[in-house]
Amino acid sequence: MEATKEQRNYAMFCHLIALSGLLIPLGTILGPLILWLIKREESTFIDFHGKQALNFNISIMIYMIVSGLLTIIIIGILFVLVVFVLWLVFAIMATVKASNGETYRYPLSIPFLR
Repeated sequence: MEATKEQRNYAMFCHLIALSGLLIPLGTILGPLILWLIKREESTFIDFHGKQALNFNISIMIYMIVSGLLTIIIIGILFVLVVFVLWLVFAIMATVKASNGETYRYPLSIPFLR
């Protein structure tokens, strides 16, 4: 999948915009979703990265909800921290890979969109 500079930038933003969730409620899902819906028809590279970003961020939301529920028995606090750190690290790794024109599949991602 050879991607142009513009396609790499949009693919990179599909991953990077998920970090907007730190400031905007549901931004982790809405940001990549909106960008993917607008640009998915233009390139298979953007479509691939948009789906990966959405799948991963939906998965992370599920993991955070479960971790939040587990805080009742204390272990959830650790899980919340681990999931948050993994989310940041994997999102940054995917951003760099997309910027370099490479494909990246998130670990721990549930494939909702194929």
